[in-house]
Amino acid sequence: MSLFLKYLSVFFISMVPLLELRGAIPIAIGMGLDTMTSIIVCALGNLVPVPVIYLFARKVLLWGLDKPYIGGFCRFCHEKGEGAGRKLAGGRFGRFGLMIALIAFVGIPVPGTGAWTGTLGASFLDLGIKKTVVSVTLGVVAAAVIMASVSHVGLHVFGM
Repeated sequence: MSLFLKYLSVFFISMVPLLELRGAIPIAIGMGLDTMTSIIVCALGNLVPVPVIYLFARKVLLWGLDKPYIGGFCRFCHEKGEGAGRKLAGGRFGRFGLMIALIAFVGIPVPGTGAWTGTLGASFLDLGIKKTVVSVTLGVVAAAVIMASVSHVGLHVFGM
């Protein structure tokens, strides 16, 4: 596989909900791709859906709640977004505190926290697209650095 196709594959993996760059960066490093380039490519891939999620996901989920076949999925995603919004709103620091909470929520690479969930939660809180994009971007960069570091440690520890 050519170098371009490898980077393209991790770019698209970064766009996938749940996997996002938390899955793409270890894959990129495992394929022997350059770490800094992988961080940039995966972060960009993870950020591509953010404006679309912020502007449209909530509306689509609300529309689909009572539809056959997709209602269960829409309800699951809607509840996930509302839950993320409640977690983000838990602080008492106003809008600036929400931005810090969103950066931390997206930046700490644990299951269920990432650009998709964080953006959906921010849309439920009406944080604003500019503040959401800035906060999610900073969180994605933090998560990318953490995942790259953990991936390199794992490679050295397990000798792969």
